[in-house]
Amino acid sequence: MSALDWLNSEAFAAFGQRIIWSDLLGNTIGLAALALGWRRSLWTWPAQLLSGVVLVAAYASAHLSGGVGKQLLVITVALWGWRQWRLGRGQAQDGSIAVRFATWRERGFLVAGAVAGTLAVGGLFTLYPSLSWSPWADAYIFVGTLVAMVAQARGLVEFWFAWLLVDVVGVPLAFGSGLAFSGLVYVVYFALVLWGMRDWWLRTRTPAKALEGAPA
Repeated sequence: MSALDWLNSEAFAAFGQRIIWSDLLGNTIGLAALALGWRRSLWTWPAQLLSGVVLVAAYASAHLSGGVGKQLLVITVALWGWRQWRLGRGQAQDGSIAVRFATWRERGFLVAGAVAGTLAVGGLFTLYPSLSWSPWADAYIFVGTLVAMVAQARGLVEFWFAWLLVDVVGVPLAFGSGLAFSGLVYVVYFALVLWGMRDWWLRTRTPAKALEGAPA
């Protein structure tokens, strides 16, 4: 049995759903990557890269070309994000990555990119139905993931908001695609995202509080 065959073989069944190894391993690593992102660890990017490599097999087995494309994009952006964080490491007082809220201009670019990207990718999937059985939901997740990772690479708190919006569509799509473990992981993602959002938001307030207590 080849490595690809093993990745797409059944790990176990739960609640009538078939769980395959690539879905199980890829999303478990993805959870670790999100937790590392919450901790602002540089290792979040290698973990996202590895998760993307494994999940390519999972989405290919479900015939979700959009999901495959998304993971290939995740791999590319993870390499870029890793470089961005390596260059920016040490900006915060504890020697890690500094986080902040985006400016209104940056938010405008993120929203405009998300809307334009979703329309473009959704139109492509609609034009070629073989690429995805759920073109607009797949396009939304595809582009939303990219927007979230770009915001994360720049240390923006809005990264967490983008992940929340991806989860809203990602849960039902994963279950509907037969990737039950992905659906369950998206539910756990939701809890981690709320926790991470709170932590990053509090960290944006720390410098201001420190300055308030500093001598004139």
